[in-house]
Amino acid sequence: MAPVRGDGMRGLAVFISDIRNCKSKEAEVKRINKELANIRSKFKGDKTLDGYQKKKYVCKLLFIFLLGHDIDFGHMEAVNLLSSNKYSEKQIGYLFISVLVNTNSDLIRLIIQSIKNDLQSRNPVHVNLALQCIANIGSRDMAESFSNEIPKLLVSGDTMDVVKQSAALCLLRLFRSSPDIIPGGEWTSRIIHLLNDQHMGVVTAATSLIDALVKRNPEEYKGCVNLAVSRLSRIVTASYTDLQDYTYYFVPAPWLSVKLLRLLQNYNPVTEEPGVRARLNETLETILNKAQEPPKSKKVQHSNAKNAVLFEAINLIIHSDSEPNLLVRACNQLGQFLSNRETNLRYLALESMCHLATSEFSHEEVKKHQEVVILSMKMEKDVSVRQMAVDLLYAMCDRGNAEEIVQEMLNYLETADYSIREEMVLKVAILAEKYATDYTWYVDVILNLIRIAGDYVSEEVWYRVIQIVINREEVQGYAAKTVFEALQAPACHENMVKVGGYILGEFGNLIAGDSRSAPLVQFKLLHSKYHLCSPMTRALLLSTYIKFINLFPEIRTNIQEVFRQHSNLRSADAELQQRASEYLQLSIVASTDVLATVLEEMPSFPERESSIKKKNVPENEIRESKSPAPNAVNSNANADLLGLSTPPAGVNNTGGSGTLIDVLGDIYGNNNAATYNTKKFLFKNNGVLFENEMLQIGVKSEFRQNLGRLGLFYGNKTQIPLTNFMPVLQWSAEEALKLNVQMKPVDPTLEAGAQIQQLLTAECIEDYADAPTIEVNFRYNNVPQKFSIKLPLTLNKFFEPTEMNGESFFARWKNLGGEQQRAQKVFKAQQPLDLPGARNKLMGFGMQLLENVDPNPDNMVCAGIIHTQTQQVGCLLRLEPNKQAQMFRLTIRASKETVTREVCDLLSDQF
Repeated sequence: MAPVRGDGMRGLAVFISDIRNCKSKEAEVKRINKELANIRSKFKGDKTLDGYQKKKYVCKLLFIFLLGHDIDFGHMEAVNLLSSNKYSEKQIGYLFISVLVNTNSDLIRLIIQSIKNDLQSRNPVHVNLALQCIANIGSRDMAESFSNEIPKLLVSGDTMDVVKQSAALCLLRLFRSSPDIIPGGEWTSRIIHLLNDQHMGVVTAATSLIDALVKRNPEEYKGCVNLAVSRLSRIVTASYTDLQDYTYYFVPAPWLSVKLLRLLQNYNPVTEEPGVRARLNETLETILNKAQEPPKSKKVQHSNAKNAVLFEAINLIIHSDSEPNLLVRACNQLGQFLSNRETNLRYLALESMCHLATSEFSHEEVKKHQEVVILSMKMEKDVSVRQMAVDLLYAMCDRGNAEEIVQEMLNYLETADYSIREEMVLKVAILAEKYATDYTWYVDVILNLIRIAGDYVSEEVWYRVIQIVINREEVQGYAAKTVFEALQAPACHENMVKVGGYILGEFGNLIAGDSRSAPLVQFKLLHSKYHLCSPMTRALLLSTYIKFINLFPEIRTNIQEVFRQHSNLRSADAELQQRASEYLQLSIVASTDVLATVLEEMPSFPERESSIKKKNVPENEIRESKSPAPNAVNSNANADLLGLSTPPAGVNNTGGSGTLIDVLGDIYGNNNAATYNTKKFLFKNNGVLFENEMLQIGVKSEFRQNLGRLGLFYGNKTQIPLTNFMPVLQWSAEEALKLNVQMKPVDPTLEAGAQIQQLLTAECIEDYADAPTIEVNFRYNNVPQKFSIKLPLTLNKFFEPTEMNGESFFARWKNLGGEQQRAQKVFKAQQPLDLPGARNKLMGFGMQLLENVDPNPDNMVCAGIIHTQTQQVGCLLRLEPNKQAQMFRLTIRASKETVTREVCDLLSDQF
């Protein structure tokens, strides 16, 4: 083992070596406790410790804390080290305070005076240590205590450059927690003029500060534009030898260039002054020209730095959207990157071209790269690049290329990743309707969508195709013929049955003249799908059958037999039972004229905006969430494909353009009071998980076998940013061995009215109890907020429904009769007995609801298999209602005892 150096502190080096050499956790704890006792006795002893000894012991305490052990003494000794004139002692004191002192601690007041003394020191090293400590703590107390000293240090002519750098970054840290710390008036001009400073380090730090100030108050700091353009021009036109100290692999000051380009993107237009605009355009042209030059180095750092400046310049060109020449040049440059072997470059090129496709100046230029983009969608190995290629195809689509792009997207949809199918389906549906010149083509596209990816076709999509067919007489016969042919496929998605039932019920007579689609053939074809469908679809088919009686009186007898069937007239589903009995009576009692009146063809729907287009996917949609400028309307606010957003406080959302429109319409209701009911997610995967007056958290999830993926959507409902935003997963290491949950980080700032997405993946390794929790921490108006919320990751999410007949079910039920294989609970109904509601809940629970299995039609039985990495656990369920006593008896039988108990606990008291 390499020897440990402790800056001359031999005792510290020996202690660290001892800890490293410990063979077990117990040995480490024993050695640490021994050392803590020794340090405590030294601090409390009669002998006065010199600075070296204090530094050594404080260092040991800091090391012990970093190992994960609590430290409850030594703070005063660290504060005393601040008054030392030795750098090493002062440094350790500041380090200890930065790491261990809580922002609400009483010690803050004690160290403030020591920090003030160091800020007035002539030694720049001491001043920098103090500034770093202020920034590390970053509390409001710190901001209020040093609101005068730090701005003076920043703009003073006597301050050394290295101190100005630290002062600018320290002020930026305090500004984020206390925006009122920055003085206005004459200070504004003095801060802006730091962009003219001769020291590049000062300019770099000041640019970060000014960028934050501009986002909050763009008008007050508008004077920075001229200086930023001037400085950027000097950097871009300089040779790498002119800025030798700030050149990175032959690229002059790349970090500062990127910061300046981002700073200019806060204004649109960037400037009204012709001279400044001409200089900026010249600078941007120079950046594009340099991108065409041969590389000065083969190292990846050179290309990374060069491309970072180039992409930020292109972002500024797109943001301005006023220079056709620059937009076309930018598009051509990005087109070259589409064939680059670097995956990241291809992704960034596609992302930027999504923006360019929305500009009238560059749209045609983007379309020239259509074939390459289609190849990217099909051939890319990285799913994120394929997804971005889909976004670009959507953005570049117009009437001229719509049919080709839609067809390519349909072809790819058959093999597309599950993670992007739903979004692709919605985009194809929007494009087909938006650019349809021939509605027979539109009908073909939607039916193909249902055939290829029926699970991902939302109700809005098939509702819309029915509206269009009913409103356009010229397409009705074609739609009936096409849907009839589609229903003949052996495996037919339920959404296809819904569309087929509706269209044939209205327009089946238009194809009845052909013997291949005679009335009886149509009826038998639809009814062959009946037993495979959900109750909602069966109800629709019953309506189709009664319409058939009006259209085709010759098959009345066949249809009446269906209405009379025991499974319909005595169905446990109240809706099916009512429809079957009423339709049967209508067909018997009503005369031909009455039937014709009651069951006449549906009238045309009123022409209105498509509900799909209300779920508009913006053509400049970008996959990564970027924070909008405060007090500005987020142009992508309606880009909520999952429909989980709500309006922020004070925004009137009666129109269709309000920020964060709630198009999900959660079935459990929505109000401004805090709502949180994780139990409802036992029976659904999507909806609003938590909501109060500040924050809404929506969830959309999907599960396949033992794998699951959740998208959490955090929506800021207020008019100010939520800072220090940090969701933290609360799930013990022991539980993680059973359910492994991975959570991607999110941006620490959630801007006003904005929404950000966080992705979680879950892998069920073996069965588990309870569910993980996330703790959401943030600051609202600088007041800490914290919520703990259970994730909808209960064991039932990993169920696979299993079909069984009555004989198989009861044979399996009998086999699982052991004491440890069954669990039973009897409980009172939470409300008047609602059997259809109970059935709907069981269907959403993940198991297969088995029809006509239990001799008692009121009883409900289900079967399913829980998938884990280690095994598959079969599970059976029986729910027996007692209408007189208003009670339920729930029985669970499974091949594993822990699964039996957990499923029983989840479902008890839910009906």
